[in-house]
Amino acid sequence: MRLPSDTHAYPAHWEADVVLRDGGTAQIRPITPDDAGRLVSFYERVSDESKYYRFFAPYPRLSDRDVHRFTHHDYVDRVGLAATIGDEFIATVRYDRIDGGGLPATGPADEAEVAFLVQDAHQGRGVASALLEHIAAVARERGIRRFAAEVLPANTKMIKVFTDAGYTQKRSFEDGVVRLEFDLEPTDRSLAVMRAREQRAEARSVHRLLAPGSVAVIGTGRAPGGVGRAVLRNLLDDGFTGRLYAVNRAFPQGQERLDPEGVPAHRSIREIDGPVDLAVVAVPADQVPSVVADCGEHGVQGLVVVSAGYAESGPEGRARQRELVRQARTHGMRIIGPNAFGIINTADGVRLNASLSPRLPAPGRLGLFTQSGAIGIALLSGLDRRGAGIAGVSTFISAGNRADLSGNDLLQYWYNDPRTDVALMYLESIGNPRKFTRLAKRTAQVKPVVVVKGARHSGSAPTGHAVPATGIPDATVSALLRQAGVIRVGTITELVDVGLLLSSQPLPEGPRVAILGNSDSLGLLTYDACLTDGLRPLPPRDLTTAATPDDFRHALAQVLTDDACDAVVVTAIPWVGDAAAAELAGAVRGAAAEAAARGAAKPVAVVHLEIPGLAEALAAPDPAAPDPATTDLAPDAGPGPGAGDGDGGGGDDAPFPAPRIPAYPAAERAVRALAEAVGYARWRRQAEEPGRVPEYEDIDEAGAAADIDVLLAPAEELPSELPPDLPSEPPHDLPPEPPHDRPSGLSSDVPPAPHPVTLSAPDAQRLLARYGVSVLPALPAPDPDAAVRAATRLGFPVALKTTAPHLRHRADLGGVRLDLGGEAELRRAYAELTGYLGAPEELRLVVQRMAPRGVDTVVRAAIDPAAGAVLSFGLAGAPSELLGDTAHRLVPATDRDAAELVRSIRTAPLLFGWRGSRPVDTAALEELLLRVSRMVDDHPEVVAVDLEPVVVAPRGLSVLGAAVRLAPPPPRTDLGPRHLPSY
Repeated sequence: MRLPSDTHAYPAHWEADVVLRDGGTAQIRPITPDDAGRLVSFYERVSDESKYYRFFAPYPRLSDRDVHRFTHHDYVDRVGLAATIGDEFIATVRYDRIDGGGLPATGPADEAEVAFLVQDAHQGRGVASALLEHIAAVARERGIRRFAAEVLPANTKMIKVFTDAGYTQKRSFEDGVVRLEFDLEPTDRSLAVMRAREQRAEARSVHRLLAPGSVAVIGTGRAPGGVGRAVLRNLLDDGFTGRLYAVNRAFPQGQERLDPEGVPAHRSIREIDGPVDLAVVAVPADQVPSVVADCGEHGVQGLVVVSAGYAESGPEGRARQRELVRQARTHGMRIIGPNAFGIINTADGVRLNASLSPRLPAPGRLGLFTQSGAIGIALLSGLDRRGAGIAGVSTFISAGNRADLSGNDLLQYWYNDPRTDVALMYLESIGNPRKFTRLAKRTAQVKPVVVVKGARHSGSAPTGHAVPATGIPDATVSALLRQAGVIRVGTITELVDVGLLLSSQPLPEGPRVAILGNSDSLGLLTYDACLTDGLRPLPPRDLTTAATPDDFRHALAQVLTDDACDAVVVTAIPWVGDAAAAELAGAVRGAAAEAAARGAAKPVAVVHLEIPGLAEALAAPDPAAPDPATTDLAPDAGPGPGAGDGDGGGGDDAPFPAPRIPAYPAAERAVRALAEAVGYARWRRQAEEPGRVPEYEDIDEAGAAADIDVLLAPAEELPSELPPDLPSEPPHDLPPEPPHDRPSGLSSDVPPAPHPVTLSAPDAQRLLARYGVSVLPALPAPDPDAAVRAATRLGFPVALKTTAPHLRHRADLGGVRLDLGGEAELRRAYAELTGYLGAPEELRLVVQRMAPRGVDTVVRAAIDPAAGAVLSFGLAGAPSELLGDTAHRLVPATDRDAAELVRSIRTAPLLFGWRGSRPVDTAALEELLLRVSRMVDDHPEVVAVDLEPVVVAPRGLSVLGAAVRLAPPPPRTDLGPRHLPSY
């Protein structure tokens, strides 16, 4: 029996910070009785027209009864949420559960009436859309499946909020009122709408930080030196186009200007006349709260906090960091940092260097994000050395502890930033892996995303990063990133190498590489490197050491028009003679330009040994090419130019009069970058025709759900009878179950929920059978006579094996005897095992019918709370356990994913007829993978599945062992309403 409504506690888990359409933030939370004053104040600021739209009549003020009704909720049948900025309401939404006649009701009624009110000053910011997402999630949690809303026809804005949400709905018109009814079950369209709104809002929030019209540096020192003064100096020296202010409470009273910079000086940001869009905070950590409060009251849009002393300093600093985020979001501000290196935007209309970098990098097509200031410095320096024409930067953010703004936000921004063709990221932690892989996959479909992941082997995030822990091995993370189209590299040097190639060259059509140059030895080294990295090199073409720049030009022009190659590596060593590096660069660039003009553009990379000035000459900007810094920021313009057209790095559509060519000091580095480009291009082509998740008619999803409900139910809630379609007898060839107090057909020792449940073998087999996965029966053999009876029942030949945990799947320890053809052999094997390994009760021996011979494999699925469900495959035994030769894909897996899983392990040739053996039935194996994926995707309560071994024969396969683990499903943050993370 349900408790009275007023006993429900305040649902703190409904609180959320959200990004609004214009990039500002607001908090959504349940309304409480303490909000009476805020509600009255909010209502007084709402226009008469909005009040009329809400109540269908003039309603100038709320009565005491109204205030009580709108602030007292049971959080089940009556719920109210408010969107707040600071301490003020800016919008409210409420639902009331109703019955079929529209009267107030309690459960099991599953319909509710919903109504909104948004303050006029905040209309158009997407507040109502965000509130609808959250109130819908709350309603689903409370058993409500449908909303009804009555709206005046003139209230077109609110009608649009409902109709644009993407839910399945119907509309009627009666008595001058539009009645809208819509189901709350998320649909593909509602999810797409939510994610599109999320992308626009988060991209805009980054845009506000990167393109401010005014910047205040708070903590500017009175004398030269210090962090604040350095940031101010960098902003000035690099030509920031907006207004600048120096702020320091220690400035003398009456000081109006900071010299020699000539910047207006103020003791507090409150003293500044006019808006301040961005504040750089460079004061001691204990002074930051008062600074943030001043910024919030002044209307600052965002903060770059370079101050240290937060989570990187220990528990006290971690608490200080949480309070910093809470305080900033309360005022609608986003934060970069704390402990940040700063941000850079090279666009001509902005020229923002709000960082500790002493100079603005050259403008270009590379977007950079790093969680480390030191790595940020290294990245900027490395790009500067490679040449301004090819290594230019569009935007740079070094987020420090990244307590708020993270790499996910930058992916949202770069997705449709026309000035960024390639995204380069150094990550030490991934706070929301589900969201990161989703955003990275979408971005990678239009422009490359290249990632270096630090802290790979430490098992934890850096001390400053307050993010949820994840137990996913690094190899699995790498596989999942590649599934999303992310190019993962191992070092910062590789990050730059790959970024330069992708930002300047078209994507290769395939892996065939032509090699030409004036050194046979360097050509052979390049050839070997291509083979090592999985490319298909053509025989190197040696132009001899006497080759002139014209020889290089003619040879390169010839291979670029050759349909037998997809990319070219030019190798060069110093020559004897008067030819200069500029001449060689001109020859290479000229040949590439000619090929591009004929529509035969292919990626070209140059490997050179000790030719001073060559890299710079190859990378020099071409006067005819457009300046990348002059393109305006347009975060809502859609994906960047050339998306999906095959041109490198998201598609620089500029002509090729003198294309920039990346140069490398070693063949291995050039080839590695080219190999990554080949892999990414292949992924892009495949992404245009994604795989599908097949349907199987024999899957019993409803029956599996009923089984899971029973198996997870606490003992006192278990039904006395099983669901009618749950068999009360074991399936064919299973042993009779021992007596127990649980319902017939269930033998698992199920503790009360929410504890995880490891299913018994019969229960696991029943559940798997719902999805068409058959497990070969194994009968217990506690003594030799029982073993003989089991073998007689199953039919000879049989296998005798131990299932003790310390011996399970350890054939190397001799715990398995195969092909036992008769009683004598079985008894002899039984005696050998018990004599060698231990007593029968310790070994837990079983007898199993022999399966057709084949290749032993293992299929697993597991759920990580942060990353989601992961499907894994490998060969059983040493290949997967010792060598880590296992492939992984996110669930739900498509038919293409399953095929790639089988073929991507290093030992895959054993499945396809290695050394003359018969190929096995990989089609059956792929089907098994897809069925397991479907089960885990359909039922998030299935948190782990382990099928081992799966013997794949030339025809069919046999699952010899299965383990299934259930638990109440972890929360799916990626499917709920939009919200900012709270660590």
